[in-house]
Amino acid sequence: MTPAGRIVPAARLGRRTLLRAAAGATATAVAGCSGAPPAVQVAVVWNGSELARFREVLAGYDTGVQVVSAGNDIDAFLRARQLAGTSPDVAILPTSGLVVEYARRGWLRELSPAPSYALPPGMADLLSADGRRYGVWVKAAHKSLFWYFPSMLPAPPRTWDQLVTLTRHLGARARAGDGPAPLAIGAADGWVLTDWFENVLADVAPPGYYEALARGEADWRSPSVHTALDRLAELWSVDGAFPGGGRRALLTQYEESAIQVVHHRRATMLFGADFVDDVSRRFRRGPEQPETFRFPGSRLADSPLIVGGDAAVAFAGSAGGAELVRWLSGGSAFGPWLRAGGYLSPNVTVPLADYRDPVRRRLAAELRTAGAVRFDLSDRLPGPFTGSDGVGIWRIMQDFFADVTDKVPAGRAARRAVGQLAAAARLSGGGR
Repeated sequence: MTPAGRIVPAARLGRRTLLRAAAGATATAVAGCSGAPPAVQVAVVWNGSELARFREVLAGYDTGVQVVSAGNDIDAFLRARQLAGTSPDVAILPTSGLVVEYARRGWLRELSPAPSYALPPGMADLLSADGRRYGVWVKAAHKSLFWYFPSMLPAPPRTWDQLVTLTRHLGARARAGDGPAPLAIGAADGWVLTDWFENVLADVAPPGYYEALARGEADWRSPSVHTALDRLAELWSVDGAFPGGGRRALLTQYEESAIQVVHHRRATMLFGADFVDDVSRRFRRGPEQPETFRFPGSRLADSPLIVGGDAAVAFAGSAGGAELVRWLSGGSAFGPWLRAGGYLSPNVTVPLADYRDPVRRRLAAELRTAGAVRFDLSDRLPGPFTGSDGVGIWRIMQDFFADVTDKVPAGRAARRAVGQLAAAARLSGGGR
């Protein structure tokens, strides 16, 4: 999940979403009546600079393309368009779970990617249903990073125990008024907390458990989930860990938490995906560039790498949509965005030398050489369990964060969260 990819349950189709869907349908109808070949219409999750870069990418396609930005509520937008019989030709979806759901509803067209399309292990089979491919990854997110300024943190932690020790030390200094808080966290966005959970779970779980949980074949009440929650409680409950405390963190969104580090310097470290760099470019104060270190696990090496991504799909009946998606899956399609910076390709055939952005070049290399790549767990969960504002795994992790930062004993908070996770999994058919 990315900041531009919040999922909105179908029951919450609002008047504004329906009006936007109708406006997109009207634009398609007008284009079709003009006498010119109809443009291929693409609904995307992106806005702002990401949308501008994607338009630059599409300028290289040999057929006209109309882009509609559905933003955060793309799921609700597409459901409204499907209900009206005016689905776009192509959509860029923020989760693999939506691709599989739409495919099984019969909304999507089977796809054949370009010959140059190749992915790291852990991403290849997530966009298929019943043995058929219905989506291709067009943008990746590296979700196992901490961001910091070397002037504020000369020696980053390399293991989980070192991170906890450092957080306690910096937290004590912050409480004494002798420095910034150790950590910034945008706990108002539930996906931030699930990203924390996924990195810790992938580190402590035995081989195969993380993937089995994502497929709905494992028990959420396992010792691995308890251990992951206990570790998070150990860190999140540290006095002085966050600027303003836990309750303030629950009102802080992702972008604001990044600004606390890169602009105000009210916190020393931020756990966040590669797109933190986009916030840093806009809000960084002074010449110093932030640097990154990998999410520290229980060992000095071989920590699992958590990734996310955006996928392109073509709607049923649209041959033009399928052709555009095939073109987007090629190794050279996203060249303009790659050269401009701020883009991480999921395609491992893209030469590392093509990255002008040194941060993304290094992260692209990590994506290819990581010993274990795990895809974002919450993005793979079924139905409302996948999470959105106030529901699903997002809400469960926010409740857990509130408990441990309010000094509820870690064991009690973990048992409550495990019970909620297991119940949500049963209700959604995503495990037990």
